[in-house]
Amino acid sequence: MFEILHQAVSEKVKLTDREFEIIASNFKTKKLRKKQFMLQEGDVCRNLAFIERGTLYSYSADEKGIQHVIQFGFEGGWIADLFSFLTNEPSRLNIEALEESELLMISKEQQEKLLKEIPAYETYTRLLMQNAYVALQRRVEGTLGKTAEEKYARLLEKRPELIARLPQHLIASYLGITRETLSRIRSQSAL
Repeated sequence: MFEILHQAVSEKVKLTDREFEIIASNFKTKKLRKKQFMLQEGDVCRNLAFIERGTLYSYSADEKGIQHVIQFGFEGGWIADLFSFLTNEPSRLNIEALEESELLMISKEQQEKLLKEIPAYETYTRLLMQNAYVALQRRVEGTLGKTAEEKYARLLEKRPELIARLPQHLIASYLGITRETLSRIRSQSAL
């Protein structure tokens, strides 16, 4: 455990072995079964999760119970409801495992402690936040005023691994289109 976290952090910042030992000592491991929740709507998000193994996704559900996928998380990535984590307000999201997953969890208190103690970890976290914000902005820009076909084409271009790895209904939800529309687009593009 911790190898993938070590690799992810080391790709962005330089750490000593001792600094990484301190970082790792502030995380707790958690295993999730397929379909198990890391976070449920109404609960406060108390931890950031680094994904060592597996796949998770975050979504909100409307009054009809329809899921609206916000984010996917894969090995080497992070997932949480950052709004809830930072404000201590109840989450409006669910975070669920799509497959058996192994997570490294860090609490807000431990995160704050590391940000103060290890400048390289603070830099790593800042870079993560900057990249996440840019990705979110690009995702919004890439969907506003776009047709379903354009959204799918963009996803194929920018994130082809999602198409190959995820169930079609979740891809459709992520794109903000119906499963039937996605099926039609895929069959037309196969011609």
